[in-house]
Amino acid sequence: MNKVELAEALAERLAMGKADAEKAINAMLDVIIEQLKAGGEVTLTGFGNFSVSQRAARTGVNPQNPTQKIQIAATKVPKFKAGKGLKEAVRS
Repeated sequence: MNKVELAEALAERLAMGKADAEKAINAMLDVIIEQLKAGGEVTLTGFGNFSVSQRAARTGVNPQNPTQKIQIAATKVPKFKAGKGLKEAVRS
């Protein structure tokens, strides 16, 4: 399912227009992204937790030349941990 299909399903379930459903999805994603950029986290009880994790600098291997070592810089990466309700729903 992509974002357009999600918006259609949401619009049908809430009896609203597809454009309004897509605006709602975009607004929710924007809020989550802004919170993560600010260093916070977003918890949707029963669904999961969005957070930011720090990935340490490390030495890697150049895939085009395996004998060459490269330095990979430290970076921040988004992280999602599924909640209990989501895990149970997927199992059944």
